[in-house]
Amino acid sequence: MRRRKFLGVASSIAVASSLFLSGCGGGSSEGSSGGETKARTIKVAHYFAEDHPQNVALKEKFKKVVEEESNGELKVEIFANSTLGAEKEFYDGVRNGTIEMGIPGLIMQSDIPKMGVPEWPFLFRDFEHVKSVLNGPIGDELTEDLEPKHGVKPLAWSANGFRMFSSNRSIENMKELDGLRLRLPNIPNYIKLGEALGTNVTPMPISEVFTALEQKVVDGQDNPIATLRQSGWYEVQSDVLESKHMFSPNLYIINKKFWGSLTKEQQKIIETASKEAAEYEFELLEKSYEEDKKFLQDNGIKFSEPSEKFIKDMGKTSEPLYQEIFKEYDWAEGMYKKIKAE
Repeated sequence: MRRRKFLGVASSIAVASSLFLSGCGGGSSEGSSGGETKARTIKVAHYFAEDHPQNVALKEKFKKVVEEESNGELKVEIFANSTLGAEKEFYDGVRNGTIEMGIPGLIMQSDIPKMGVPEWPFLFRDFEHVKSVLNGPIGDELTEDLEPKHGVKPLAWSANGFRMFSSNRSIENMKELDGLRLRLPNIPNYIKLGEALGTNVTPMPISEVFTALEQKVVDGQDNPIATLRQSGWYEVQSDVLESKHMFSPNLYIINKKFWGSLTKEQQKIIETASKEAAEYEFELLEKSYEEDKKFLQDNGIKFSEPSEKFIKDMGKTSEPLYQEIFKEYDWAEGMYKKIKAE
């Protein structure tokens, strides 16, 4: 009897030990042997093409740094080109935790108005101005509501770039913008600016743009020329207006609960890797402009630089939009002045 009781106790201890060890991996993981810690997988979703600077920086900096510095405890899987859904879908995926990380644009601004500030029209002078603002106290203020309201933690600002109009005809004055069927993101500030410029706005996800341009559902779209090149839209467009009417940033974000499940050391690795990759992406995007422009010209795209009068006329159309924003938000005019003075 004593021997049978001892064997029963030993068996219970073995089962309990096995259950404990099997539960140590947690989260999204892959198997390991020899009692080693299981690697946790970080899925990173975005909408850029494979060769876009955003994806290149993720592969060459973020993935490399995270996997090497974590000694294999963290594995990074990158899903480019809207593989895990269009911007809203993968942003919602990060919010609900089905996707660990993402690099959206400012789609969240409909719920969090301050997140729309960087895309106010004709706001920034150049890339240095952008980086000075977003990587400082103003950038921190803009993102302060993301975690409590949407459950995502901001990690680093990166760049989509200065937006320009591409179209199937030349645009050299305000009259030639009038009636242009223009695809824009489904974001209020974009739509209001497009309407103020006299265009007929058609909101749609970025994943549908090529087909819409090819089938002439729309005449044009606005994006940085790196996106025009990498997405192949130059095949179904003829002209680019170097309007630089708006700057579009992107933001490295991570699910709040997933972040909280990481060790302090792992958090530091991910945050550092995000900042390094974002900085590298800014560099790649800035350096690529002339190369992208030459490529597009070699492939039949005509570039038009707007005259001073045209720039002034476009800027003037944005004034009512600013007055509307200032009236709606008591912080907006002060924010605008701080950014202009930076």
